[in-house]
Amino acid sequence: MEIKRDIYLDRLIRREKNGLIKIVTGVRRCGKSYLLFNLFHNYLLDKGVKEDHIIEIALDDRSNKELRDPDNMLNYVKERIVDRDTYYIILDEVQLLTEFEDVLNSFEQLYAHS
Repeated sequence: MEIKRDIYLDRLIRREKNGLIKIVTGVRRCGKSYLLFNLFHNYLLDKGVKEDHIIEIALDDRSNKELRDPDNMLNYVKERIVDRDTYYIILDEVQLLTEFEDVLNSFEQLYAHS
């Protein structure tokens, strides 16, 4: 059984193009990751966003451990941005990213200069 979470998905969608970074908070195991990696991801695909323009990183996945380093994360994302179209960067467990505030600010600057 899938819980749609329409209220939360609608909140993301309504604020999608406001130029601000979105932060989804909630208690553990309440569906934040599912909301982003499944529901929001599918919404983006349904509206025509290309798969390679959705950059998703689960920082609690051991295989992404090197991306917890701010420079590695920034380089990883920069390498995937190949045109001037909109990209969606979805990070899960961002608190595991060292100096995450600086990295998020750098992501904003990527778009400001493109």
